[in-house]
Amino acid sequence: MRCPKCEGKENRVIDSREVRNGDSIRRRRVCVDCGHRFTTYEEIQRAQLLVTKRDERREEFSRAKLVKSVQIACRKRHISAEQVERLIDAIVLETESEYEKEVPSMALGKKVMDALEKLDEVAYIRYASVYRRFRDAGQFMNEVERLIGRE
Repeated sequence: MRCPKCEGKENRVIDSREVRNGDSIRRRRVCVDCGHRFTTYEEIQRAQLLVTKRDERREEFSRAKLVKSVQIACRKRHISAEQVERLIDAIVLETESEYEKEVPSMALGKKVMDALEKLDEVAYIRYASVYRRFRDAGQFMNEVERLIGRE
């Protein structure tokens, strides 16, 4: 590991901590040559999961895209960034353990909807309206009535 300041190759680890529920290790390092302190992260590299889209295209799974879609659904709701991160972590962990190489976008969307329905009904409706491609207010109302009817 090269020092980001002097590019020296010798450094020592001065602190290690688990982060993201033990999925990663944060290491504080100090360069032997210049004394600069810097942080590195170590995590397990899994095989890249592909998402199979509705039109049969395949693209690499992107945690960032998943986070963005959930954040949009949760916008202006009383949902903390930590709650979103925990929700995303759970979905990613479940997906990676359930699917080895490819995950259908429909299955991934279902996992997000299930998690959002438990977290916040408004965020769930927002996500479902895009995911299920609601075409009119009737479809929207049917979903709202379903939520009201289950209480």
